[in-house]
Amino acid sequence: MLNKWEGIVLRSIPYGESNKIVTLFSKEAGKVTAMARGAKKPRSKLAAVTQPFTHGSYLIRKGRGMGTLSQGEQIESMRHILQDLEVTAYASYVVEIVDKMTEENERVLGVYELLYDALHAMNEGFDPEAISLFVEWKMLPVGGIHPVLHECVNCRATEGEFGFSFKEIGFICHRCFSVDPYLVRITPNQLKLIRTFYTVPINRVGNLTLKKETKKFMKKIIQTVYDEQLGIWFKSRSFIEQLESTPELLPKKESREGS
Repeated sequence: MLNKWEGIVLRSIPYGESNKIVTLFSKEAGKVTAMARGAKKPRSKLAAVTQPFTHGSYLIRKGRGMGTLSQGEQIESMRHILQDLEVTAYASYVVEIVDKMTEENERVLGVYELLYDALHAMNEGFDPEAISLFVEWKMLPVGGIHPVLHECVNCRATEGEFGFSFKEIGFICHRCFSVDPYLVRITPNQLKLIRTFYTVPINRVGNLTLKKETKKFMKKIIQTVYDEQLGIWFKSRSFIEQLESTPELLPKKESREGS
């Protein structure tokens, strides 16, 4: 069966002398893997449309085994992502999260839109580190994790001082701090920010600017949830950590940090 699907390339792996195995996340069918014959050849019509992060329209023939990508038309190249090492690193992390947390041929509601909004925002110059936080929080339900962020996990209170519990995976108010002695106390602003990451669509946020310390704190919380609850290792996260430890590898940029 020949299908025409809109999709974004998650990864492209060389296969043999001239082919590629391409995995893309499609709007219509979820994650799909297909063989792109001859795509490694520079003059191939499939060379450009099978590059990572490419947003395109693809003709894929599906049978019992792996599909065949016979044609593709580029809708958006996400060129800015590929021109900046830091943005490339965070974009790679975003597509790896989507790739590792979804199954083949399974259409998960909202994931395609999240992936598109995240890469589009990065391509437009928005803070890639902040965008990746949105993706991390919003992908939790896909992994079966549903944090309680609208009230206290224990007593259902909505007012007071709060902390984040990795044990209960959600907020705990000051009246219930004894439930988890290892919880992380958070400020009202941090609480609002976590709720924003989890509930507000990326395309409705605008250019969110955060201090480096704020992003570091937020990353520690969400990545601890991933490590303890999902146990997924991300190769691209290791590369990001390497970049952070060697900032001299990154080009200098004007500071746009907010409060």
